[in-house]
Amino acid sequence: MTDEDFYDIGIADVPQWALALPALASGGELDDPWMFGDGRHLPDPGPLTSRPFHEGPRRSFSVANSGRTPIADEQVANVFRKLAPDDVQTFPIKVEGESRNLYIINATKRFRCVDEKNSKEVQVYPSDGVAPERAGTYRAIHGLRINPATTEGARVFRIQGYLSALIVSAEIKSALEEVGNLGVFFTRVTGPQSAP
Repeated sequence: MTDEDFYDIGIADVPQWALALPALASGGELDDPWMFGDGRHLPDPGPLTSRPFHEGPRRSFSVANSGRTPIADEQVANVFRKLAPDDVQTFPIKVEGESRNLYIINATKRFRCVDEKNSKEVQVYPSDGVAPERAGTYRAIHGLRINPATTEGARVFRIQGYLSALIVSAEIKSALEEVGNLGVFFTRVTGPQSAP
């Protein structure tokens, strides 16, 4: 593992709770509940709330909303605040039945950084497909590899055209693993492909 190593965060196959879409604590839905996966700086949405739609062990770091909304406890949020203060925002969220302070971790940057040549398989939506609004974005990437030289020194970011990926530096990965009780796993996205 080197300082140039980066990792994609995914939902781990371990028992854990699953949270519903964030909503406004004042009542009603957010205009865009998926915005926390867009890789952009957001205005403060105000007090937020969520609830478990599937009960299970409550992890220090998990991902709600099909992988688009990272939810962290205070220890994990502090890792992001300390190691990537310019790359993230943390928004408090109150989860029904939970006394801990929890936060949405919003990556504020996104980059065109996919190394298509060294990724195993890259599928792009065609311009004449059934989803013209997605033309040119990535439908799927297997064996994702990125080019860190195109990420402007960021330690946390999303990928332009493939927003389901949340990328963190090796330093952040190590610090998160030290916190423990994670509901996520890390897949390296730099360096040579692993042997099958």
